Amino acid sequence: MTSGGIGRSVSAWAAGAFALFGGTAWANPEPNQLNMTKGAAEWSPYAMHMVALWVCVVIGVVVFGAMFVAMFRFRKSRGAVAEKWTHSTKLEVVWTVVPVIILIFLAHLATGGLTSFADTTNADMTIKVTGYQWKWRYDYVDYKGKGVDQVGFMSKLEETSDRTRQLKSNLDPDKIQVDGYHTYLLDVDKPLVVPVGTKIRFIIVGGDVIHSWWVPALGWKMDAIPGIANAAWTKIKEPGVYRGQCAELCGQDHGFMPIVVKAVPKAEFEQWLATQEDEAKVRKAAQTAQNAPAPAPQG
Repeated sequence: MTSGGIGRSVSAWAAGAFALFGGTAWANPEPNQLNMTKGAAEWSPYAMHMVALWVCVVIGVVVFGAMFVAMFRFRKSRGAVAEKWTHSTKLEVVWTVVPVIILIFLAHLATGGLTSFADTTNADMTIKVTGYQWKWRYDYVDYKGKGVDQVGFMSKLEETSDRTRQLKSNLDPDKIQVDGYHTYLLDVDKPLVVPVGTKIRFIIVGGDVIHSWWVPALGWKMDAIPGIANAAWTKIKEPGVYRGQCAELCGQDHGFMPIVVKAVPKAEFEQWLATQEDEAKVRKAAQTAQNAPAPAPQG
């Protein structure tokens, strides 16, 4: 699940040991989902989360088990008489050393994971994400070491959801679906298209107020702050559609600026990118011709 400090062995152990508890790896949150999503990217905090969760479960069972045994087995009504001792050096050493060891173990895993997450170097692709009230702009900066020529677009709430959310629209939100998945307020007119198996660096900024770009399946969220460029990365393992939301209260329509990431195979992405570049060149040529001065009259 993760790279860096949370190694392959820990990841495999956590994924296997907790598969029954973790449930299905959903790309998007589902009704009645109890656990966090396993994630679709190479870096995901799911394994670390499950390790910490079960450490807490074991501690809870041991501590509350000892309490219940003490309360019911050694209660006064059964004739138990309290011991007179008030201090045990061995016991105090144990309940000090054991938690310290547990914390060091968890800190080691967490530090390795965060170090890996913070390393955006050696990316195969760079995308600039700009948050606006209340939409996102995506600009493709480079791919495989080559600059991308003028491929960028605004992504906002798709029209059907936008009409339905209006007061007195009398439209049914439950009828808004894509492939059987309810997408009311979760779909956009233009998704962010990315290739799978590619390390993608995101440069995230704010165009007006503070926003937060959050796709749970990618395992992280990052604030989009005016004047500050934050960076993050992902490497999506499987094709699919992964949805998210702005996670920062950014104004009255904060709840209506969803995020949709469409991950496709590399060959399909490269074909899509070439088409977008060709269309951008056509638009630029048309705009240049439109703005060109009229030829001087002859004679």
